[in-house]
Amino acid sequence: MARPSQPKLSIPAIAKAALKLVDAQGDFTLPQLAKALKVSASSLYNHVQGRDEIIELMRGQAMQVISLPHLEPEKWQESVQLIATEYWASYSKHPRLIPLMTSYTVRDSTTLRVYDALAEAFAAAGFAPKQRLQAITIIDSFILGSALDAAAPAEVWLADEQASPEFKAALESGQNTEDRARQTFELGLEIILDGLARTVPTTRA
Repeated sequence: MARPSQPKLSIPAIAKAALKLVDAQGDFTLPQLAKALKVSASSLYNHVQGRDEIIELMRGQAMQVISLPHLEPEKWQESVQLIATEYWASYSKHPRLIPLMTSYTVRDSTTLRVYDALAEAFAAAGFAPKQRLQAITIIDSFILGSALDAAAPAEVWLADEQASPEFKAALESGQNTEDRARQTFELGLEIILDGLARTVPTTRA
């Protein structure tokens, strides 16, 4: 009788299985990953060097869905908005990955291409290198924070009896509104882009 064949391991399969574990429980171990893939833990090391590399693979798995627009220098804000929106949409589906990956240096080539596109857009707008880095960091931080907000419960704040009327009115105005997180993200991104645009004359001086 032929022995049952083991599933063929591959980099994409490892990344998908690890991301599935993180989505479900917020972390993963190599033994858990091996069990999910129905292989021995030692088999994983034929494809990856360890946990750090797997986290980078998951980062790439999340970022590979982002479509990079053709850059038109005069429409740099549009380019950044499109990239940021797809970035947010991807990570809002995998919020538990965010705390893991923010502890590691970004090395994944798919992810780096996204940052390349952001840098090119800001350069086209006239941002000097230092302001370019600051702008990328601002956008990155805002997207990741907003992606975590997208995973928050519908009732983020539960006001107590000592809460001010102003705070209660704000909560009653739409805390449980469907798509609150996306609407808030879009408004925040618009504000950030408008603010960054006002720095362009300074960077060109």
